[in-house]
Order: sequence, then C-alpha cells, then structure tokens
Amino acid sequence: MVEARYPRKGGEMLPRLVMHCDWGCSPSKRWFAKARLQGESIYHISEPGLVGDLDGFLARIQCDAGDDACALVGFDFPIGLPTFYTNRAGILRFEDFLPIAGRGDWAEFYNVAEIPTEISLHRPFYPFRPGGAKQRHLLDALGARSIDDLRRRCELKQPHRKAACPVFWTLGAMQVGKGAIVGWRDVLAPAIRDRRPVSLWPFAGSLSSLFKSGRTIVAETWPGEYYRCLCPTLKGNKEDRGQRTKAGEELLRWVKDNHFVLSAELRASVTNGVPQGSDAFDAIVGLLGMMQVVLGRREPGELEEVREVEGWILGQSPDEGESA
Repeated sequence: MVEARYPRKGGEMLPRLVMHCDWGCSPSKRWFAKARLQGESIYHISEPGLVGDLDGFLARIQCDAGDDACALVGFDFPIGLPTFYTNRAGILRFEDFLPIAGRGDWAEFYNVAEIPTEISLHRPFYPFRPGGAKQRHLLDALGARSIDDLRRRCELKQPHRKAACPVFWTLGAMQVGKGAIVGWRDVLAPAIRDRRPVSLWPFAGSLSSLFKSGRTIVAETWPGEYYRCLCPTLKGNKEDRGQRTKAGEELLRWVKDNHFVLSAELRASVTNGVPQGSDAFDAIVGLLGMMQVVLGRREPGELEEVREVEGWILGQSPDEGESA
C-alpha cells in the first residue's frame, strides 16, 4: 500500500476514490489501480487488479466511494469525437450522442466495417480485420483529406510524442478504436441512459466544479502523456520488464520527491518491473498522473472549445493541442 499525505486544496472537495483503468479490447488487457482518501489528507493506493465485469461498473465505483463522496475515474480510451466528423455527421454534443449510439438511426455505429463500401458516417469504424485495408479507404468514405482530419486536437503530433491513432481506425498495435467501442457501449452509455450520477469531463464543466458528493467523474487518460514527468527514460518499450524496472527507479524517485510513502510490497513490485505486466504498469503510471492533477501538481487542461464534442486528455497542456 502507498500512503501519501497532502493538505486539502483550499475549500475544494477532493475525490474520496481515484481510479485509473488501463484499457484494452479483451478483459485480460484491462487493469486498474485506485487511491482512496482516508481522513482529511491521506491517500492509500492499492495494488493493480483486473477490471472484471463491466455491467454496472461505474455504479460499483460510486458505491465504493460512498454516497457522501465523489469518485474520479480515468479511462485509457478516447472520450470524444473529432470535430471534422461531427460536423459532417450532424452531432452537436458528444454527451447527447453516446446514449443513442448503436440504436435507431445509429444502429450500425459500433459494427466495425469489414469492407470499404460498408464505411459511412453512421458506420465509421474500420477495418474489422487486416488484409488489404488502407487508411485511404476510411478517408475517402468519410470525406476527409488527411488522417489528421479524423484526429481530435489532443491527438495531434507533439514535439515530445507521435500523433495518436484516430479513434475510427481499428488496425495495428496503436489502434484504440476497439477499446473505445467497449468503453462507450458497455460502460459510459449505459450509465448515462440509466441516469446514474456520472459527469464526463470536460464536457460537463471544469474538473474542480464537478467534485460533488455522490457523483462519479469520468475523464480520459493516456499513460504515455505522464511518462515525461514520472518516468521520462521510458520510450515506448514498456513491454520489456527490464525497461519497466529502469522506469520503476524513476517512479520511486518521483514518489519520494512528492512525499509518498510506499509499503515494502509495492516498492518491491515497482522495483522488479511490475511482474503483472505492462498493462498493470500503465495502470499505476496513469493513477499517479491523475494524482498529479488531483493534488494540483499538474493542470487538468481546461479548454472551452473542446467541451461539446472533442474532449481532452486529463493533464495534457492546452498548449500541446496544435500540430507540430
């Protein structure tokens, strides 16, 4: 267990529960790590575990936090749509679209197109499997000139990282589309349709304004965005346990500098490269990145212009949303 002591931010509620979910298409690739606030200013951070059953997932998190507190949950999948696409599809607000995606006129939305002629504004995910699929097929079908048209502002290339894979492209090691389908269809949309006390950041407002008793705040995360501060020598080779071990040394230095106290068990896990694997490692890194924001060590990234459809990655600077 990790124990961290920090003063409460002036007059603001801190979430009693902070959870980060590293996300993948299959259940075995979905790991979480969570921090619980004990008393006024002590967060206890538990060992990572598998996310498990998605049915009622957000309701269980709120129950864990308690009705008199709030929970902040980060998901490592896109939460939002590119403006180019929403302008063509006539989607005005992402929050309003989520409950109807996969239903009615949008019944085909989550059905990944198998051939180029199946791609449309109402069926934008492609391809279902490898074999002759090209991004050009997606661009032509959606009327885009370049792949950047299908990226959100927060996904564009930055001086410190490559551009993120567009949500609609579902092929390759960097694809995020299939994970987004699971997250939107099986976690976020059901909670909204059931009128759960769930707020999507940044669509529902500034982060601090959403910290209210009885509410679960959902935010998009990207562990790769936190590597620069937490473990800057890790350069995309997290699958190598030896590299995770080296990165663990940096994590331990960061924890020490920020006055966290680690138990012998967790210290041993991080020291040994997080034996559970890279997904569990990213669950930990993502949680620490979220804690930077919660405790005021890092700005959330508040942009009015992305609140309707695009969304934002928690902790990414607004100055890092332009193509480089």
